[in-house]
Amino acid sequence: MIAIIDYGMGNLRSVQKALEKGGAQTVITDNKDVIAKADKIVLPGVGAIRPAMERLKQLELVPVIKDAVNNDKPFLGICLGLQLLFEKTFEDGESAALGILKGNVIRFSNLKVPQMGWNQISLKQKDCRLFNGIKDGADVYFCHSYFVQPTEKNVTATETDYGFKYTSAIARKNLFGVQFHPEKSQAVGLRILENFVKL
Repeated sequence: MIAIIDYGMGNLRSVQKALEKGGAQTVITDNKDVIAKADKIVLPGVGAIRPAMERLKQLELVPVIKDAVNNDKPFLGICLGLQLLFEKTFEDGESAALGILKGNVIRFSNLKVPQMGWNQISLKQKDCRLFNGIKDGADVYFCHSYFVQPTEKNVTATETDYGFKYTSAIARKNLFGVQFHPEKSQAVGLRILENFVKL
């Protein structure tokens, strides 16, 4: 069972449908007990970190998420869900995120924002299970104005070039995060989600 965390920030149904196409049993929930008991967890989302963190705290989900990651439960953050894994953002002033990974969330400067549309991913972890069967340079769908800047470079699973190369996916043990939207990335995105289902 894969729990898709519902904290009111994102189109969860499209993520659910894409995971189910990959063979998953899923539940969309904000119930901390259901999430804690799930075999795998997906944290999707669009929007800003500050209100997202406020909502996760209200739902008492921060310790549930941290426990899952610390216990190596398969965990996937999508878009805002990736950004939430890091220490802090500078959107509307400095604001703390989950702090599971070291690094910050930074706004694109001197570039058109949001980056919206298709762009390529360059594979940096050649043996990353999330990208099994995905070709280097595959096209995926993005929509974001902020990007993650990991302190630990070895967590970067893919990079994308948008005026410069930035981290577009991370992987560490059973923890994964993607800046792009796999549920909108057609065959490539469905394969990535299927890989997560099969972990």
